[in-house]
Amino acid sequence: MSDAPSAPAEPTPAAEPGRFDPADAIRQARAFLALQAEISGRTRYLGPAETHAPSDEAPPADGSPEPDALPAPAASPTPTETASGDAPPEPTDSDDDVPDLFGELPDPSQDPTLSPYERIESLIPEGHPLHEMTSLEEIRDWLAETVLVPIDENRINPVLGVGPADADLMIVGEAPGADEDKTGEPFVGRAGQLLDKILDAILFDRDEVYIANILKSRPPNNRDPLAEEVEAHIPILYKQIALIKPKMILAVGKSAGNGLLGRSSSLASLRGTFHDYYGIPLMVTYHPAALLRNQQWKRPTWEDVKLLRTRYDELGGRSHRSA
Repeated sequence: MSDAPSAPAEPTPAAEPGRFDPADAIRQARAFLALQAEISGRTRYLGPAETHAPSDEAPPADGSPEPDALPAPAASPTPTETASGDAPPEPTDSDDDVPDLFGELPDPSQDPTLSPYERIESLIPEGHPLHEMTSLEEIRDWLAETVLVPIDENRINPVLGVGPADADLMIVGEAPGADEDKTGEPFVGRAGQLLDKILDAILFDRDEVYIANILKSRPPNNRDPLAEEVEAHIPILYKQIALIKPKMILAVGKSAGNGLLGRSSSLASLRGTFHDYYGIPLMVTYHPAALLRNQQWKRPTWEDVKLLRTRYDELGGRSHRSA
C-alpha cells in the first residue's frame, strides 16, 4: 500500500441560484427515503397474497438460509362488518334519520324569488283541481258544474268575472247580488252603473279592466259571506289573478279588502294607501253600493281612485285613454 496521501476529492460545484440541480434532487430523495425507512421500518405489502408455484431451484450456493417469509397481513374488516362482527341493517329509502340541514322550506307565498302570480297561486290548496287549469274558460266550465258550498246549489248562475284575460287592472268585490245572479256578470245593477262612472272619471273604460268577486254565488238575501264560503271560493280568485296577471288590484268594500289581505280591519284603516299583495299594489276603497247609501263617502273614494290612476300610469299600465 502506498503511503502517499490520497488526493482530496474535488468539491461538488454549487448549483447556481434558481437553477434546478438533478444531483441535489436525487440526494434529497434518498435522504427522505432513508428517513422514512428509519421511522416506519421495513415496508410491507398489504395487498392480496401472491401465490407461487413450487420451485425446483436449489438453495443459495453460499448456504445462507432464505429470509423468513413475512407474516400475512390480517384481513381488514369489510365495510359491512361492525365492531361486534354483526352486519349492520340494510339501508332504507326513508329520510327520517337524515338531519335537516336547511330547515323547513319557505312558504312559497312568502318567497321573494317567485313572481307575485306564482306566490298567489301557491295559496290554492295542494291537489285542488284549479292547479291543472290554464284558462278562464276552463274555470268557468268547472265552476258551472261544481258545488263547493250550499249557496252554490241555490244560485241561478255562477258569477266568475268579466273583462280581458290580460287586464292590467283588476277590481274585486265581495259577492254577487240579485242582478248579478240573474245575468252571471258582476256589477250590473245600480252599483255597477256607479262603478262605470267612477272608472270613467279616471279615464278607464269598463271593457279594459277585469271585474270579479270573492264569492262566485249569491248569498241568501245578500247577507255577509260566511267564513267557509270565502274559504271555498277564494282559491278561484287566486287562480284568476294568477292567469290574468294584473299590475294592480282595487278591492271595493271592507269584506273584499279584508278577504284578500287576511285581516279584520275597518275600512277607514284599509283605504287611502297601497298594500303589498304578494308583490302587487292593492288599494281598498268604498263599495259603490255603500256610496249609493252614503253620499259623504264619495269624496274619499275619489281621492283613492285618483291615487290608483297615478300609480297605474307609473307602472306602465295600458289604457285606451291617457290620464
